[in-house]
Amino acid sequence: MLTPFKRIHVVVIDSVGIGAAPDAAQFGDVGADTLGHIAESVSQLNVPNMAGLGLANIRPLKGVSKAEQPSGYYGKMQEISASKDTLTGHWEMMGIYVDQPFSVFPDGFPAELIEKIEAFSGRKVIGNKPASGTDVLDELGEQQLASGDLIVYTSADSVLQIAANEAVIPLEELYRICEYCREITRDEPYRIGRIIARPYVGDCRENFTRTTNRHDYALKPFTPTVLDALKSAGNDVVALGKISDIFDGEGITRSIRTSGNMDGMDKFISLLSEPFHGISFLNLVDFDALYGHRRDVQGYAQALEEFDARLPAVFAGMGQDDLLIITADHGNDPTAEGTDHTREFVPLLAYSKRFKQGGDLAIRQAFADLGATIAENFGLEKPNYGDSFLNKLI
Repeated sequence: MLTPFKRIHVVVIDSVGIGAAPDAAQFGDVGADTLGHIAESVSQLNVPNMAGLGLANIRPLKGVSKAEQPSGYYGKMQEISASKDTLTGHWEMMGIYVDQPFSVFPDGFPAELIEKIEAFSGRKVIGNKPASGTDVLDELGEQQLASGDLIVYTSADSVLQIAANEAVIPLEELYRICEYCREITRDEPYRIGRIIARPYVGDCRENFTRTTNRHDYALKPFTPTVLDALKSAGNDVVALGKISDIFDGEGITRSIRTSGNMDGMDKFISLLSEPFHGISFLNLVDFDALYGHRRDVQGYAQALEEFDARLPAVFAGMGQDDLLIITADHGNDPTAEGTDHTREFVPLLAYSKRFKQGGDLAIRQAFADLGATIAENFGLEKPNYGDSFLNKLI
């Protein structure tokens, strides 16, 4: 039996799917393939470090070399929860099975909910439709500057987002309104996964810019997660990016905010030099928010290459008792119709300086296998869902 790792680092490359899941038809996603279609759409997808770990050993990817002797373990995971959004993907990784998807609002929110928001805030609501965060500012930002109205919008996810110019609606007021929205949408008939405060600055549509003061208000996990078990046992659980928001702070011992993929990698690499015992958990949201939803294939490919280029610094910063796991929470094929996530397998790459060789982790039947592996490593009770692959990491 392998001596347990002292630290496990989980990096979620948000939305980087690796081919349609067996149940993709149920989600309207037959043929979805985030990584495959990106690789096919660019002249050369340059990701040598992930390739070395075994990325193209999971399945062929145009222009990405299959490693003859991979330095990591590789495989892919299938989601069992009845959704393809950020919340359920991350929750399932940590042992929660979501059998009923959160509500989505493709035609905007019901009038009675909007009326409640207006009555509480004392401000009129404008928008109330699915929209891109930047497009909605182009359309309604100047109106908000003149009127002080709240821009409320949604997406293909289970989210209610409120955009507010910081010069018109102070952050404290925006957060207070979002907290109220969180309280009234926890249960049916709404059951919304996340409320998101989307502050921005600027005095005209040409210079509107969203700030790093975004704040997510997620539902609390329905049951304790592997994160809670880690924390209760005295381990460190360091959340980077929006991980703390996704779990509503449950099971987190330290939270580090980030402002994008590269800032997230900077802070993660810096964290590697700090002494702690437990896990770090990083979400890199730009893949999803900036490129997947906006169907920007070239931008997505560049973001993958930029992430890959940071991996040597990660490897160098790891100790002999560290394990790195790279995965994703769903797909978001930038070549697909619409702007929704896509139901896909997600890649699973594992690396440690201990490894004398890599190997195949095959198809994991649930994202929860990740949490089960972490639980076994730290001597915790086996979660209700998931099967550990720790014994394969020889």
